[in-house]
Amino acid sequence: MATDRTTYPIRRPEHGVDLRSTVGLALDIAAVLARHGYPPVVTGADLLHPHQALFRLIYQETTR
Repeated sequence: MATDRTTYPIRRPEHGVDLRSTVGLALDIAAVLARHGYPPVVTGADLLHPHQALFRLIYQETTR
């Protein structure tokens, strides 16, 4: 890569909701993990953890 600038994390949306952050996105990531040999998602809690991890990966912490 030619640059040292990072793309992630990005700013959280000002209105508080990013319509791209869906259960479908979490399911897609869970499917990729399973294809790479990780255990499949079998419960709602299993899906919640990757979804939360994605949120932390994608968005900056907010300062209050």
